[in-house]
Amino acid sequence: MDTDHLTDIWSRVFGTQPDPSLWLVIASAVLALGAVVPRTAWRLARNAVTIAHEGGHGLIALLTGRRLDGIRLHSDTSGLTVSRGKPTGLGMVLTAAAGYIAPSLLGLAGAALLAAGHITALLWGATALLLAMLIMIRNAYGVLTVVLTGAAFVLVSWLTTPDVQAAFAYVVVWFLLLGGVRPPFELQGKRRRGGAVDSDPDQLARLTHVPAAVWLGLFHVVTLCSLIGGGRWLLGL
Repeated sequence: MDTDHLTDIWSRVFGTQPDPSLWLVIASAVLALGAVVPRTAWRLARNAVTIAHEGGHGLIALLTGRRLDGIRLHSDTSGLTVSRGKPTGLGMVLTAAAGYIAPSLLGLAGAALLAAGHITALLWGATALLLAMLIMIRNAYGVLTVVLTGAAFVLVSWLTTPDVQAAFAYVVVWFLLLGGVRPPFELQGKRRRGGAVDSDPDQLARLTHVPAAVWLGLFHVVTLCSLIGGGRWLLGL
């Protein structure tokens, strides 16, 4: 591969692209909202949030020195990340806390990239993260879900026009920001009905002796603040 070709790829990935029109940003938000609010659409779209949720657990486990044994994604949109290491301590707390806030924080990071004009970098970065996660998937449904999601990013990155890439990127980021808000509320509802007795907040409560309700409240704060902050970046406010 010659130097000019490498330079072209570098420029394509890390260069900046023009900001899309405001109508496209708003339309992408409406499309993302349509995937989050209706129950039927959410039942399918929630798989993408689960990928981000379990990926958050896995990434923080690795960053805190734990050994990541594998990740499973299930057809009911639940997931499981298994890591080995000290069963208590900061690393375990951060790993357990990462899941519910991961989609929103990824959305916030994506909004920062889009606000800086790095549309292609976002698409390629998301593809790289999905590829890294694929290595750790340990069940067939999980492999299928991650491969299909990654394929969508690859196809859009290579085969579509800049306008389509921009629209896709904005829909994805809006979806992460909006979709990240719903799971904590769903968990709150399950807990109110006596379900989800071994959820992430319950595990955190056992690890820290801080009530599960406090951890759930923290998840609400992070996801809602990410939506507000990321939304302002996307809208150029």
